[in-house]
Amino acid sequence: MSRLDFQQARVDFNSDSSTVLNQLEVVHTSRIRLNELMALDNVEEQILLKDSLIHPNPFLDEVELWQNTLATNSALLIAQKNRTLSEIDYKKARSRNYPYVRLNAGYGYTANWYDNNNIDMQHRLGLNYGLTVGINVFDGFNRRREQRNARIEIENKDLRIQELELSLRADMSNLWMAYQNNLDLWGLEKENLITAQENYNIALDRYKLGDLSGIELREAQNNLLQAEERQSIAEYATKLCEISLLQLSGKILTFLNPEVNASY
Repeated sequence: MSRLDFQQARVDFNSDSSTVLNQLEVVHTSRIRLNELMALDNVEEQILLKDSLIHPNPFLDEVELWQNTLATNSALLIAQKNRTLSEIDYKKARSRNYPYVRLNAGYGYTANWYDNNNIDMQHRLGLNYGLTVGINVFDGFNRRREQRNARIEIENKDLRIQELELSLRADMSNLWMAYQNNLDLWGLEKENLITAQENYNIALDRYKLGDLSGIELREAQNNLLQAEERQSIAEYATKLCEISLLQLSGKILTFLNPEVNASY
């Protein structure tokens, strides 16, 4: 072919090589940073990956995730415990409205010494006990004020629980929408990748026959690379949404260690 095609191919090759070298530097820097965070003595130690493939789970159930969120979210559980404590305080304040009974008992020894009488010493040994029944008639409206404050505290705890549930519901709705959207994008990008691969194969065959210019082949190659990149981005974004949903619902262990979770 012409020298122009050859020079254009060399420019494209050098451009791709430059991109690869820059990406290798990014990978190296990331590996060094990860080893530093793990406090390894050898920060240049190679990382052996078991598997670098991403496999998003397209079968998550929104209802199940929401039920698990309500059952396991720590902030929500703490708020519910605080409401229970407020109810106990209210019952304690109301108990002052009812009569009370007090039982007193004791056991003692009493001895008296006399210097002038015929009896030099008198002592007594025995048990004493008593029962007190009473009711608070008026205490300056303190009981009513305490009960009113206790009821307000219960209402505040209810509002806090509703606020947390609403916040969790909003987070769940946003994450679920992003998860569904990325699943759809992932499916589209897989179809686009198949089409781009077929177009590249056809363009390469036409290029070998001299029926296609180098620029057009380069365009087909770039389209294939961009389709691969878009699929990877959609796949990665879908997995991030999946992990976020599992984390919010308290099922993150099924992702981190599915074997341990299955044993339970």
